[in-house]
Amino acid sequence: METPIFLAKEGIASAVELLKQESIVALPTETVYGLAGNAFSPKALASIFEAKERPLSDPLIVHLLDISWLKRVVTLTLELEKIVISLASAFWPGPLTLLLPRHAAVPDLVTAGLETVALRIPSHPVFRKVLSLVETPLAAPSANRFGRISPTSASDVFMELQGKIPLILDGGLCQHGLESTILWPRKNLSTPPFPADGRSEDSEAEYLLQILRPGPITAEMLAPWGHVITQSEKGQAPGSLESHYAPRKKLFWYHSGELPQENVGLLSFSKKIPGFRVNEVLSFSGNLLEAAANLYGALRRLDESPVEYLLVEPLSEVGLGFSIMDRLKRAVTSK
Repeated sequence: METPIFLAKEGIASAVELLKQESIVALPTETVYGLAGNAFSPKALASIFEAKERPLSDPLIVHLLDISWLKRVVTLTLELEKIVISLASAFWPGPLTLLLPRHAAVPDLVTAGLETVALRIPSHPVFRKVLSLVETPLAAPSANRFGRISPTSASDVFMELQGKIPLILDGGLCQHGLESTILWPRKNLSTPPFPADGRSEDSEAEYLLQILRPGPITAEMLAPWGHVITQSEKGQAPGSLESHYAPRKKLFWYHSGELPQENVGLLSFSKKIPGFRVNEVLSFSGNLLEAAANLYGALRRLDESPVEYLLVEPLSEVGLGFSIMDRLKRAVTSK
C-alpha cells in the first residue's frame, strides 16, 4: 500500500492518533525529516528500526517539547543540570542534541544499551505541535533507509520509505538540511581541566564539551560554554559510523583541474564547472548556510541522474564547512 502524504495542517490529527496507537509517522524537523515513534513504546521503537533497516546498535535521538520534560528521560547531578540549563537557554529549541545520563525508564532500544541518551528540543512548529498533542517524548531518527542520504522534503521520505510507514507529514523543506550537532558534556579527566582562568575547581570548567557529530551548532558557537573538542566515538551517539549519508552511486573527491567526463556528475560549492554531464551547485553566493540546506537534496538529484559515478568538491573546514565536510567524508566511497 502506498504511503499517503498529508500537508501538515491536514494530517496532524491523523499523525497524533497513529503515534498514540504506538505506530510511527514521518514528519519535518528544522534539520531533516524524522521518523517518529513513542520513545517509551518498544513496539513503536521496533517499527522505526524495521522501517529504516537500522541496526539495533545505533542509538536514537529523543525529542522533547520543553525543558520540563527532561526529568522523564535523564537523571542529572546538580552540577550537570546547571550546564544543561545554560546550554538549553542558548540553543533550545534548535539543532543541538545533548548526550546525557539516561533515566531508568528509557528503553534499551533507544540507547542501544548505553547508559546515556541523546535528546533535543526541536524548533519546527509541526513537530512541536505533534509533541504537544501526543504529550510524550518521541524518538525520531532521519526518515530514510539506514546509511543513505537524509531526507529534507516529504518527497524524499516517500522515495525512501513508501509502503513501509503509514503516513508522511509535509512541512516543506527543512531549514538547516544537516542533522543536529551532538554534544557530550562530560567530566574532563585531564589535569588541569582547562587553562587557568580563575574559575574554582567545582565550576563548569570541570566539564569537557565533546562534539560527537558536527552540525548546525558549531564549535565556535559553543566555545563560550567551555572547552570544546570534536571527536566522534563509534557507537556512542547516532550517526557516528564511518560510512553514512551515502548515495547509491560511488562518490569520489573532485581535484581542481581534473578533466570533466560525460559519464560523471559533479557536486561543486559555488560555481558550475564546464564539461560535466550534471553539475549541482550548493550555493552560487558561497553561503555555507545555503550550502548545508542544499547538500542532501543536491546529492539525491545527482544519485538519480543518468551518470555512472559522482565527484564532490571539498570545502574549507571552517565553521559550518566543517559540519558539511563531516557528512561528505562519510559519504565518499572508501575504495
